[in-house]
Amino acid sequence: MNWIELTSEEQLAEIKETSNVKPVVVFKHSTRCSLSIMAKNRLDKMEPDGAADYFYLDLLRFRNLSNKIAEDFSVHHESPQVLLIKNGECIYEESHNGIMTDEIANEVRLAMA
Repeated sequence: MNWIELTSEEQLAEIKETSNVKPVVVFKHSTRCSLSIMAKNRLDKMEPDGAADYFYLDLLRFRNLSNKIAEDFSVHHESPQVLLIKNGECIYEESHNGIMTDEIANEVRLAMA
């Protein structure tokens, strides 16, 4: 996985704009949570096909940004959490043990249709 590190609110505007052209996946990760570490390990093994951009947020370092994401995309904060953004809106959200790479890949394909 080639993550784009998410570290600023300016990037949220870029994510919204990019999502008008192609889907954007945001993974919110807690480095202290064993479930989050397992989810990240699964995601790290994904072979993205270039159909989407993949952003990684260390929510312990950037908690305010995590809160802004929840507000901007009208989702409840979870950790770990995966959001799929298309046309500036969250069209898919999953957290904890529900984070499955095949499901994310399928949702990205559906978003491209």
